[in-house]
Amino acid sequence: MDILFKITDKDFGIEPQEMKDYRLRVAARGIVVRDDGKIAIQNKSNKNEYKLVGGGMEENEDPTIAFKREVLEEAGCEIEIIEKLGTTEEYKSLQNLKQISNIFIAKVINDKHKLNLTEKEKSEGAKLLWVEPKEALKLVTDCYDKLLPSDYDDVYDTRFVVLRDRKILEYYLEHKRIN
Repeated sequence: MDILFKITDKDFGIEPQEMKDYRLRVAARGIVVRDDGKIAIQNKSNKNEYKLVGGGMEENEDPTIAFKREVLEEAGCEIEIIEKLGTTEEYKSLQNLKQISNIFIAKVINDKHKLNLTEKEKSEGAKLLWVEPKEALKLVTDCYDKLLPSDYDDVYDTRFVVLRDRKILEYYLEHKRIN
């Protein structure tokens, strides 16, 4: 599977530290499109963060099943996966963490209109927005310089999230369309 891009501390002007025996986190995330062409974006208002839906995979979980589970939890939708775009890699040397994200495009087949957010997401003010893809890119891009830490994540971690999701949206807008 193609690696779409890699993000390291250097992308933020930080000199990377050597990573030994790093932790590995594997995730599934991507673009979820409704029939009207709008896509799902999660806004964590207490952090000034906008991000794509998705999250960490459980042990031995298939990436497609993980993405469907995450979308059901964070967007309240059942989906049909259209395509796997590839993967992204993040090297967070200050946390000794490598994250690999499986990136998908999916369409909504049933909107249950009920989110199942974690306590962390609730405390960070998470809510779901449906916006045009270009608006999603603008929201994600514009929030970068306004990010705030939470009780769970500092700005270091959130900057990786926002840069990754901005690059995914740019790739999507440049290369892909849902029919």
